[in-house]
Amino acid sequence: MELHEEVKALIIEALQLEDMRPEDIDSDTPLFVEGLGLDSIDALELGVALQKRYGISLSAESAEIRGHFRSVRTLGELITTHRTK
Repeated sequence: MELHEEVKALIIEALQLEDMRPEDIDSDTPLFVEGLGLDSIDALELGVALQKRYGISLSAESAEIRGHFRSVRTLGELITTHRTK
């Protein structure tokens, strides 16, 4: 499975977005506020899911990490750079 599709599926699974499918999410759609409309609780849950799935160590205090949560594309770049599994 392509990484972007894998990330979309992870977002749907981790956040229990049962009425969405991976193809409903564009790789460049903003994840927070506009776009998918995720919030800070969603960010925490998504961060935990990314840590479990890809072994990425995240710090919410890091502006660089927060920037990677902008879209599926930027999350894919983060995973590619920091993946340990």
